[in-house]
Amino acid sequence: MHILHLDEQIIVLDKPAGLPVLPDGWDRAAPYLVKMLETEYGKIWIVHRLDKFTSGVIVFARTAEAHRSLSLQFEKHEVKKVYHALVKGNPKWDEHTARHPLRANVGHKHRTVVDNRAGKPSVTHFRVLERFDGFCLLEAVPETGRTHQVRVHAAELGHPLLGDSLYGASPPSGRGPRRALISRPALHARSLAFTHPAAGETVAFDAEYPEDFASAMKKL
Repeated sequence: MHILHLDEQIIVLDKPAGLPVLPDGWDRAAPYLVKMLETEYGKIWIVHRLDKFTSGVIVFARTAEAHRSLSLQFEKHEVKKVYHALVKGNPKWDEHTARHPLRANVGHKHRTVVDNRAGKPSVTHFRVLERFDGFCLLEAVPETGRTHQVRVHAAELGHPLLGDSLYGASPPSGRGPRRALISRPALHARSLAFTHPAAGETVAFDAEYPEDFASAMKKL
């Protein structure tokens, strides 16, 4: 866990993949990010989340006032979140906006599905950053914040994330040179920009690729 910024109002850090933000429903004794931060820095407030296996930039509030400010910015879609994803295939497009409505799949607690009738409005802007042989690196900028939104939208476009067996990527077969490119969904929260609750100025933070993500790219 690497702290990117710390002041009296906010904590911004680079979350490692595999560390949940909140307690794991299957293992209540497992470590989680909020508890680790509160042990070190006292009371914090959650304003957004990253999936357990997503790495990258995340911000927490340290005061109730900062929490209100940041929560309102997220609600009004004023926060710019940029993700990088390694996906299967090469899109025919260089830029594309996905607008598939999403909802939680009843009976599959941790899965989200496209539902054109009952789903909530969901928007993700995709841009190709780099193309490889049978794979590519995408930038994903979500306007909305549905659970697994980037993963589901990418899969719906026919380009599931590497390592994301939940949404269509083949699990490692144990054979072949590319059998273990990455052992988790290849999604990294690359940057986050918002208005500082106290200073009133735009601040932006970036997180470099973690070792597993960078290693997967080198093998493509």
